[in-house]
Amino acid sequence: MRTRKGTGAGVQSFRSLTKAMTLGLLRDRTAVFFMLVFPLMFLVLLGTLLKDAGVSESKVIQVGDVAVLDEMPDEEREQLRDVLRIEKTDGSAAARADALEKVRKGDADAAVTQTGGEIELRFSAADLVRAGNVQGILNSIVQRANQAATGQPPAYTLTSGQVEDESTKPIQFLTPGLLGWAVAMGAVFGTALNLVNWRKKRILRRLWLAPVNAGSVIGARIGVNLTLALAQTAIFLGVATLPYFGLRLTGYWWLSFPLILSGTLAFMSIGLVVGAWARSEEAANGMAQIVILPMAFLSGSFFPLDSAPQWLRTVSQFLPLKHLGEAMQGVLSRGEGWSTALPVIAGLLAFAAVLTLIAARLFRWDEA
Repeated sequence: MRTRKGTGAGVQSFRSLTKAMTLGLLRDRTAVFFMLVFPLMFLVLLGTLLKDAGVSESKVIQVGDVAVLDEMPDEEREQLRDVLRIEKTDGSAAARADALEKVRKGDADAAVTQTGGEIELRFSAADLVRAGNVQGILNSIVQRANQAATGQPPAYTLTSGQVEDESTKPIQFLTPGLLGWAVAMGAVFGTALNLVNWRKKRILRRLWLAPVNAGSVIGARIGVNLTLALAQTAIFLGVATLPYFGLRLTGYWWLSFPLILSGTLAFMSIGLVVGAWARSEEAANGMAQIVILPMAFLSGSFFPLDSAPQWLRTVSQFLPLKHLGEAMQGVLSRGEGWSTALPVIAGLLAFAAVLTLIAARLFRWDEA
């Protein structure tokens, strides 16, 4: 007959299990790499590549004479120097064909010709973003030329600017998404693989037969995962706020910690379902990959979904990582507070409760 010890013994068991699980995790160099170092490498790599991201220079080939470009004032030409480089060729048919071929190959962004009063801009559909930039610039030049020709000022003018401070950098939007992905990956893989490994080695059976409260085992596992998530958050924010990257934390940035904790519990519940269902570490790893990788891309962790198809954006609304990432971006970069964090925290905890109940129905103490 199994017996359970008192509260003091339960606390001691909890401490011992927590210490054993933490040491086991730290000794597993592969786990440490994929949970802590690997996501941080993404942050450093993408943060470095996008550090000075902005409007890049576009190359336009001018075929023959184009009045609006040839007669452009020096002051206006100087203003466009950083965003537009014009390479002029003669107006022969061979030069036109060569210019269009360069655009097709990606050696130039557009080709401009003029026939009478019509200015023709040719671009490649392979890079519509850059083509859109060139169209916008050329349209502005044409409009100014029209105004100068008529001598009439425009009835309306447009002034544009970004909603964020002009010094806002891509790291403000990169950090929340990658941090959410890192926490999700660590919680799902760590929980699933650990559960399968313990069942395979019959550690779960020995714990069940030992005079150890089940709450101590579960509490120790949750405590280790939450501590790991907080360490991931501290490391991410510490690196991102270095002057080299320049992450600027808003007034409610500290709400990222309860968001991360609730997110960890939600993704741990996914790991519990995977670990309860899978019969081998290979199967658990494969199932976890199938869950996490598509979720990361469909949730906008690596790139925004603004231009994605409507059906894909609808699917993303059902993914916990999407809501975690958006809430993290709100409190870290946009100055949002409790009204953003609380609904997401409640939703993640409810998600965790439902999946934990499902995992409990699937749970097995051994491989039988």
